[in-house]
Amino acid sequence: MTITRRGFLVASAAVAAMPVLRASAASLPREADIVVVGAGAAGIAAARRIMASGRKVVVVEAASQIGGRCITDSTTFDTPFDRGARWMHNPDTNPMIRLARSAGLDVLPAPSGQKMRIGRRNARAGETEQFLAALVRANRAIDEAARGKLDTSCASVLPKDLGDWAGAAEFMLGASFAGKDLKDLSAIDKGRAQDRNAAIACRQGLGTLITKLGEQAPVALSSPVSRVAWSNRDVSVETPAGKIAARAIIVTVSTNVLTSGAIKFTPDIPKRTLDAASKLGLGSYDRIMLQLPGNPLGLSRDDILIEQSNSTRTALMFANIGGSSLCSIDVGGTFGRELSEQGEKAMAAFAREWITKLFGSEAAAAVQKTSATRWNASPYVMGAMSAASPGGQLSRKILAEPIGNVFLAGEATHETLWGTVDGAWESGERAADAALRKIGALKDEPADMPTQSTKKRRVPRK
Repeated sequence: MTITRRGFLVASAAVAAMPVLRASAASLPREADIVVVGAGAAGIAAARRIMASGRKVVVVEAASQIGGRCITDSTTFDTPFDRGARWMHNPDTNPMIRLARSAGLDVLPAPSGQKMRIGRRNARAGETEQFLAALVRANRAIDEAARGKLDTSCASVLPKDLGDWAGAAEFMLGASFAGKDLKDLSAIDKGRAQDRNAAIACRQGLGTLITKLGEQAPVALSSPVSRVAWSNRDVSVETPAGKIAARAIIVTVSTNVLTSGAIKFTPDIPKRTLDAASKLGLGSYDRIMLQLPGNPLGLSRDDILIEQSNSTRTALMFANIGGSSLCSIDVGGTFGRELSEQGEKAMAAFAREWITKLFGSEAAAAVQKTSATRWNASPYVMGAMSAASPGGQLSRKILAEPIGNVFLAGEATHETLWGTVDGAWESGERAADAALRKIGALKDEPADMPTQSTKKRRVPRK
């Protein structure tokens, strides 16, 4: 049976309930129409779309929980916090926001601005304006470079006269945005990513949202894939619990995992694909979580704070999360990577040092419990978000190309929403459509429905 795209989209709205498979050799199915590797946003989006078509799908996940890079920690502190992705974007077109509301979760606008700290004082209004002007000029220079034919690093095109604001501008546009320093970041990739708007948060956490949306999907946890044997007709997927035979496979692992060789492909996937993945290596972005009771920093609920810095040894603070005493010190880029390699103790020490520099030793002494993420050391992720190296932006399109009946998905395959959960979700739906077409389960109609990337706002009639 085939299903048209219009009928398929209608069916998507009412996915039938299916059992959730736990890590068990007995419960792992031996065959499916499509296997999905990875239960992050892309994998869950793909699974839901396949389920809506009435075809059999199984999701195999190496970790012990659903979420991928969207993990909400509800046990370390009294307040839940996202260890990975924190925001959604584009509320007018993002289906995840509608799905979150349908699932009974709360979505709300993220804080709209940030505070600037200069030493131990807040920046004056005029100083903040100077910083914003420097940020606009730097962004404009990158945008102009992105329109050129030759790709270059973002750092090479920055204005030379940003003065005291150069460090903060570079941090916000590089390490904080993409997990990489501007010298390691493609100007075209950065320029094409700037269509994001209106960040949206899920009060219960993005990890909670992905887990909720994956509740009806058949997911086998703690089931790392070791080998994929593929052709143009079928695939065989090997896990510790056994093999699964399928007609197609969607692989949603990160670019770092793909190039690590952790999953063996027989035959090898093309060098063109691996080269593309290597040019989209993951940046480094981690959170140092601090419990600061009594609000010793004097900041408001959900305040975002950065500093005027003349070095890369800096951070971004997300304070009093949800009105609690929990604060996040976010570090990224080369400095963040080196700090993470030293372990959680060194990360907590830096957070106290940073608070002392900006607020004094008494504020730092008020820190109670601490915790830190170390995404680079996570064997099933190996980093934060993908970021193209100079000259590597075209690799995203290459990475999304089908390989026989193997389809790759994940934020790295999205040309404009890379580095976001939105891009990951859309890429999963896109890969599911392609896989369903491959096995003859989805037939496009002449008038194709728009996706999140192509939707236009309706212009009201005058």
